Amino acid sequence: QVQLVESGGGSVQAGGSLRLSCVVTGYTFSNICVGWFRQAPGKEREGIANFYTGGGIPYYADSVKGRFTISQDNAKNTLYLQMSSLEPEDTAMYYCAARGNLFCSAARFLTPSLYMYWGQGTQVTVSS
Repeated sequence: QVQLVESGGGSVQAGGSLRLSCVVTGYTFSNICVGWFRQAPGKEREGIANFYTGGGIPYYADSVKGRFTISQDNAKNTLYLQMSSLEPEDTAMYYCAARGNLFCSAARFLTPSLYMYWGQGTQVTVSS
């Protein structure tokens, strides 16, 4: 059974940093497509990044490019999202999702409907 569990959210002031974690089980972690998404109250779920754990370059949406960075730890089956220079507009529930043993690293993989498995989310609140 595939499971994703996010952690690391919290409250931070504008300009601060947070690191989110996503533990993935049930997949061979070394070759899966994982996406990061966020959803603010009253807004649609937004894809912000995707990454193929088997190698390649992460893809970032323009809204986070240059501020957010993905990394991985295969030994821990964990993907990280390092968020820096946070802004109040980054306030949202953040989710990681997996779409299988497939390659991804492009804008078209920011679409939530492409992902089959989702974590429960972790809240990030940025105050001004």
